[in-house]
Amino acid sequence: MRSSHHPLDSLINGFDQALRVVAGVASASRPTPAAAVGEVQLEPAARRHSAGLMRVDHVGEVCAQALYHSQARFAKSDAVRQQCQLAAREEEDHLAWTAERLAQLNSRTSWLNPLWYAGAYAMGTLAAHLGDAHSMGFVVETERQVESHLAGHLARLPVNDGKSRAIVEQMRQDEVAHGAAAGALGATQLPRAVQLAMAAMAKVMTGTAYYI
Repeated sequence: MRSSHHPLDSLINGFDQALRVVAGVASASRPTPAAAVGEVQLEPAARRHSAGLMRVDHVGEVCAQALYHSQARFAKSDAVRQQCQLAAREEEDHLAWTAERLAQLNSRTSWLNPLWYAGAYAMGTLAAHLGDAHSMGFVVETERQVESHLAGHLARLPVNDGKSRAIVEQMRQDEVAHGAAAGALGATQLPRAVQLAMAAMAKVMTGTAYYI
């Protein structure tokens, strides 16, 4: 059964969510994994590198919020809607953790966050309108690519940057769980061409967000 909320309420709520994400307003329901790790003095180059990678990860979470918000809004079933809402809440932890870590590294979030959010919201909306099976298939492939991307960041982060590494590892575990949950809801495997297109767009995003 679909929600009985008035469409205008949904639109206002969606606009509020977008503003909060783009403005960097995020609250974590779980403590940051970095809290249990001691801070170390990083060399300037290593600190900049860590900041660049964490900025990319923060952008990924901006996109995740947009994707899950749009897919929840246009989901056909309550089960899919609830899963998207749950995943979005857990991804908001990631958003808050990465923003906090960027501040600790004396850096900033991406100046292009409004663009990232808008593009991801459009993609999530399209996926949702294709039906729940395709929408969940999009989540499965997205989370698969994100998990691979985060594993790559673990390999590239400075070995002594334990705080950043703890955050990225917990994020990686959460993404695997989100992909598995989407798969359990009857996800359809996306065509290979779509998977490749998603990977190409992600490469552009990550290459840009590292610097901007």
